[in-house]
Amino acid sequence: MLRRNNSLRNFRMIRIGILSLQGDVSEHVSMMTDAMRNMEIRGNIIEVKDRKWIKNLDALVIPGGESTTISKLISMYGLDGEIKNLAKKGIPILGTCAGLILLANEGDKDIERTKQPLLRLMDMKVKRNAFGRQRESFETDLEIPILGNEKYHAVFIRAPAIEKIGKGVRVLAKYDNRIVAAQQDNLLALAFHPELGNDTRLHEYFLRLIKNL
Repeated sequence: MLRRNNSLRNFRMIRIGILSLQGDVSEHVSMMTDAMRNMEIRGNIIEVKDRKWIKNLDALVIPGGESTTISKLISMYGLDGEIKNLAKKGIPILGTCAGLILLANEGDKDIERTKQPLLRLMDMKVKRNAFGRQRESFETDLEIPILGNEKYHAVFIRAPAIEKIGKGVRVLAKYDNRIVAAQQDNLLALAFHPELGNDTRLHEYFLRLIKNL
């Protein structure tokens, strides 16, 4: 298990944004609240729906959902440029399931066919619905070394997978010989849903990416 850092209680208030256009927003809010409580971090969790909420964030979560819908809404509301600016400034961004797809630099033929806009922030190629459709959704225990020896129970729902990575991308976990978790500097991509459960370790790991926490 990750160790709790009790010294964090005396640091500044942080602002965590959850992109709230579509998908598992409330679940991420709940899990992030628990993670911050475990780490004794003071802060606010903000449901981000337009540009005015993004600029002063300390971290941003792009949740799971329907990736095509989320990507179109990001473009419609002019959030793509703001999200890219966050990434350039070193602000941690977590993309889960659909969020992982949006962070990718390149998509598979299905993504190309639908002309789905990508944020193109991580040097990786992704495959949408890599493990099948809704009825092929599943749960499994993953080995994720950054979290310690205890396995992590992961929920995969119409999950994507990372097919190829660049030199700057670190593989964090695999399932069935496919990459399902990766990190590139301040960017964290997960093919599964860490918000659907009660294990806060990945959210705590993400919070530790915040500079000067």
